[in-house]
Amino acid sequence: MHQKTSTTSSYLKHAQALLDAAKQTRIVKPAPPEDVEHLRASIKTAALAQTIVAIAAAIGLIYFLKIVLITILISMLLAFVLDPLVVVLARARIPRAIGAFCAMLILAALAGGLTFFFYNRALDFVEQIPKYSSSIRDVARKFQKEAEKFENTTRMMLPEDAGKKPLAVQVKEAPPLTRMLSGATQFGEAALALSFMPFLVYFMLTWKSHVHTATLHLLPHEHRTAGYRTIGRLSEMVRAFIVGNLLVGLINAVASTLLFWSVGLPYFYFIGTISAFVGLVPYLGIFFALLAPVAAGLGILTKGQLGIVILGVVVLHVVSMNFLYPKLIGRRLRLNPLAVALSLLFWAWIWGPAGLVLAVPLVGSTKIVCDFIEPMHGLAEWLGD
Repeated sequence: MHQKTSTTSSYLKHAQALLDAAKQTRIVKPAPPEDVEHLRASIKTAALAQTIVAIAAAIGLIYFLKIVLITILISMLLAFVLDPLVVVLARARIPRAIGAFCAMLILAALAGGLTFFFYNRALDFVEQIPKYSSSIRDVARKFQKEAEKFENTTRMMLPEDAGKKPLAVQVKEAPPLTRMLSGATQFGEAALALSFMPFLVYFMLTWKSHVHTATLHLLPHEHRTAGYRTIGRLSEMVRAFIVGNLLVGLINAVASTLLFWSVGLPYFYFIGTISAFVGLVPYLGIFFALLAPVAAGLGILTKGQLGIVILGVVVLHVVSMNFLYPKLIGRRLRLNPLAVALSLLFWAWIWGPAGLVLAVPLVGSTKIVCDFIEPMHGLAEWLGD
């Protein structure tokens, strides 16, 4: 009897302990499916907002650092141009530092010679302008009269509102001192960037191997092979872009010079070279290529000769961009036209004329990097042809 009583009391204690544990333990019910979906949507919205803020911050940083970034990128392009010469000198057992210095001297001499030549040609061209000023004024007057006729005709077609009088607007110019300081600041920034460029190019050439190896060591071990291939493809693309543009520009310069000489355009060799190389800007180049010869031919050439100049420049641009450019450069870039056009628009808005020059290699580099990053394959396919 005593044993049964002790067993019963032990059962009761065990049951009471279970009841106390059940009271202390809160059973969490699963959340409704609507709450789970709402939570996921909130997380996605927050992630999207953070991404938009990060992109806006990156664009702002690129804009405010444009002098620094443009200097670095142009220095990199020059280093890619000079690197084959340094490699050839290194094979001849010339130390890389001395080879880079010799390459820099050759580049400086070439740039100085071209600057001197074109500067003198530009001065001669400016001195000859007064001879043709009367003809240019006659052409300008004709355009002005046509514009006034069009304005008067449009004004007559629109109804006049007698109840409202136009408000007088007075435009004030900035003080001369302010304009002078602003121009001096911009000139100082450009001069500072140009003064850094030779040093950057020299150190990029001499420390190329170290930078290459150190960059690969920044990546995890399993990604170093892909990084090595990416750097190799970037080097090939940039070198092909520079050499291809140079060849296309030289071919167009020869053809444009012969065309302008045949119609009697003054300073045909100077204008032909300018028209050929500014025409290398994708899509917008045809307008830039026409600007110099048309401006120089107004009042000097006949309408027929001016028409030959315009037609010839257009044909040269179409042939070079659709046949020469794809064969020499297109195989390395593999970009679709929409991506290139959007890149030109974006980088021209951010960096101005320098953005037009750097837009194509930047978007080409972006595609190559995205090719080797698995989550970015979709963007690489969108940028590709």
